[in-house]
Amino acid sequence: MKNRNIKIKSIFFVLAATSLSFGCSKINDINRSPNNPPIELATAQVLFPSGVMSTAGQVGGELDIIGGIWSQYWTQSPIANQFKTIDSYNLQRQDFNGGYNELFAGALADYQLAITKAKDAKLYNFYLMSTVMKAYTYEVLVDLYDQVPYTEAFQGAAKLNPKFDDGFTIYKGLIAEINAALATDYKGAPFVGNDAKADFLFGGNMDNWRQFANTLKLKMYLRMVNTHAADAEAGIRALYAANADFLTIDAGVNLFIDATDQRNPIYAYTVFNLGGNDLRASKTLSSWLIENNDPRAVVYFGTANPISVDQGNYTAPQSAQPTYYSATAPAFKATDPVYFLTAAESHFLQAEAGARYGVTAAGTAFNAGVKAAFDQYDLTAPATAAYTYPNGTLQANLKAIIYQKWASFPNSHALEGFFDQQRTGYPELSTVYSLDANYIPGQWVYSKNGVTGGRLPKRLVFPDSERSRNSSTPAEVPITTPVWWGQPNK
Repeated sequence: MKNRNIKIKSIFFVLAATSLSFGCSKINDINRSPNNPPIELATAQVLFPSGVMSTAGQVGGELDIIGGIWSQYWTQSPIANQFKTIDSYNLQRQDFNGGYNELFAGALADYQLAITKAKDAKLYNFYLMSTVMKAYTYEVLVDLYDQVPYTEAFQGAAKLNPKFDDGFTIYKGLIAEINAALATDYKGAPFVGNDAKADFLFGGNMDNWRQFANTLKLKMYLRMVNTHAADAEAGIRALYAANADFLTIDAGVNLFIDATDQRNPIYAYTVFNLGGNDLRASKTLSSWLIENNDPRAVVYFGTANPISVDQGNYTAPQSAQPTYYSATAPAFKATDPVYFLTAAESHFLQAEAGARYGVTAAGTAFNAGVKAAFDQYDLTAPATAAYTYPNGTLQANLKAIIYQKWASFPNSHALEGFFDQQRTGYPELSTVYSLDANYIPGQWVYSKNGVTGGRLPKRLVFPDSERSRNSSTPAEVPITTPVWWGQPNK
C-alpha cells in the first residue's frame, strides 16, 4: 500500500482501479507525486470510503460471479467460454489473484489504517464504521480461503511473511474488535462538514451501524454451529440477553449510475466490458422459481419463465439441447446496488437463531424475512407452502429458512447462497441430474462438466500472488475440502 495514490476525484475512483476481470493485473501501485500524498497521510474520512468501494468492487463483481455460479443461480452459456473454469470447479492458483489482492492490499489495508487514524483523532464514528467493514471483508476472505493472515497482518517490513491464522481465531478476534468499537462513544463523535457523505451505506446514521455490527456478529456466530456449537449458542444468547437490535434496512452501496467507471461491477464486467452476458439462468434456480410461481423471476431474469441451462452442461450440442442456445441471461443493470447484508438476510438470521435456541419468535422473523425479500423489489410473496414457516422439526424449519434465503440472494449478494449451502446442506444435493424426470426443482446438482469427482467446491485455493510473496502460505488443499465451519464433505 505504501505507494498507493489517495487522490480521489470521485467516489468511484476505487471501483475504477479495482480489477473486475479474471486474471488481469490490478492497477494499484503508481509513482508518488508531491501533489498526491502516500496513503499513510490519508485521513479516516478518505480511507473509509476508499475501502468500501474496494470491498464492493470485489464482493459485487468477481466474487459475485463465483458465488452466483456455485450457488446455481447462473451457469455458463454454451455459446461462450468465459466462466467454464468456475462452472467445472477447475480453478487454479493463477485464477482470481485480483480479488484476493484487492481485498487485502486495498480494502483491509484501508480499514486498518482508518481504524488507527480514527482512534488517534477520537473519531469513534469512523472507528466503528471501519471496524465493521473490516470484519465483513475479513469474513468473506475467511469463508472462501479458511485461513488468512490476521494477527500479523499489516505490519509492513516488520512482518513480510505474516502467519495465517485459522478461521475460528479470526472470527473471535473480529467479534472482539466489533465489541471494542461498540463500547466507544461512537454516537458522541459528530460528523463534521461533509464527513457523513463518506458513509456510502447509511449516510452517517450510527444506529444503523450498530445494527449492522450486531447482525454481522449474529451471522458469524451462526457460522460456528457445526464446529463450535457451544461458542455459537453462548454468543447468540448473549446478543439477545443484551437486547441487541438488528438491521431492518439493507446495508450496501447504492450509488451506481450508467457511466464510465460508475456502473455496478458485475454488470460492468459481464455485460458492458464483454459486450454481452455469457451467463445463463441455471435450471436449479429457475425451475424452483417457476414451480413456485415466484414473481422474482422477472427481476432476476427479465421474464416469468426463464429458459435455462442445466448446471454446467455447456458442452451439450445444439442438436441435443436446442433451448440452451436461446437461454435467458441474468437481468443485471448498471444501477443495481451492491449489498453486503440485506434486511431480508437479517430477518432470516434471526429466524434461524430462534429456531435453534428459542431466543426469538422464529416464525415471526421468517415472515419478516420473506416480506423484506419481496419488498426489496416491490413485489408480494406467493401465499403458498414454500413461503410459510412450517413450525415443525428443527431441520424442517431450517430448510424453509435457508431455501428462502437462497432465493433472495440472486442479483443481490450471491456468495451467501454458496456459504449457507456448505454450512447447512440446504438446498439439498439432488440424487439425480436436473435432466432427469425425477429431479426436484431447487435441489443442487453436480456440474455436468465438473472435474472434482462428484464433490461440490467448498473453497478457493490461495492465488499465486500470495504463495510467491508469503512463505507462510499454507500447503494447498483441494477446493472440495470444507472450510473450518463447513459440513463434512459430501
